[in-house]
Parts: sequence; C-alpha cells; structure tokens
Amino acid sequence: MIHGNSPLAPCPDWPRVRRSVERNYEVPKILIAEDDSTIAGLMEDILVEYGYEVSGIASTVAEAVALARRHKPDLAVIDLRLADNGLGTEIAAQLGEIEHLGILYITGASQVILTATDGHARLAKPFRDTELVRSLEIVAELLASGLTSPPFPHGFQLLPGAPAPSPLGCSG
Repeated sequence: MIHGNSPLAPCPDWPRVRRSVERNYEVPKILIAEDDSTIAGLMEDILVEYGYEVSGIASTVAEAVALARRHKPDLAVIDLRLADNGLGTEIAAQLGEIEHLGILYITGASQVILTATDGHARLAKPFRDTELVRSLEIVAELLASGLTSPPFPHGFQLLPGAPAPSPLGCSG
C-alpha cells in the first residue's frame, strides 16, 4: 500500500521534484502497469499531482505493451506480478524497440533478481508518494545523462549494471 494520501504531505524533496517537472519541456508521459486497481489509481493521482501525464494504466502484460506502443511513454512504472500470471519483465522484453523508455519496477517481491537488461531501477512496496516521484526523477536522469545523484528514496535500488551514481551529486 502506498503511504501518504492527498493532500500530499510536505517532504524535503518536494521543491526539487516539483521544479523538475515545471521546467519548460514536454511533460513526461508515464505508463503504469499494476494489477491492483487501488494502487494504480493512487499512483495515477500522485503522478498527475506532481505534473506528469499518465498515458495509461494496464493490469496485464498485453495491455501494457499495447498502451506503450500506442502512446510511446517516456517512463514506465511496472509491478513485477501482474494479472493473468504475467511478469512485469515481459513488458520490458517486448518493448525493447521503444527507445529511451525508462523503467522503474515497483514490487514487494524483494527476492526477484533484476538487472539493467530488465530496466533501470526498483522501488520496494510500500512507498511514499515522494519516493515514487523521486524514483522516476532518478530514472529520467539516467536516461538523459547516464548519471544520477543522491538523495535516493527509501527502498530504491539501481538495478545491477545500471550506470553508477555521480559523485558530484548532492548529498543526503
């Protein structure tokens, strides 16, 4: 379950996150692949509140792949276990042709081994709204420059083989 309901609770990262989506560039489009409709709806509300555009919500691998091919999202938030016994990693494997798609896995299944061939990062459930947004910001930084910098949210992990954090980043 996601912690923190609307209105969004104050967080030290909030100004940084808000600034990142208020710059003069196209609003990042996000695909959500989550079989729990309550969690998917909460994530959509959080992302819209922070200035992102949600291009679609899918509960199965087939739905996610179809939505991604139609809408060409910039980032995808993917649960590892989906409806119809689907695995989130199947989405990433089928969407390899979409260039510059940032993938953040959200999961309570910490025993599943993921690498950079599967995506960019993982965020453990449960998570706070600001942890979700900061995690997506990190994935976007990786796509844009190949680098990222702390602070990293609680429960966040770069996938093995992903670019290392920049030593020039802020501390926290």
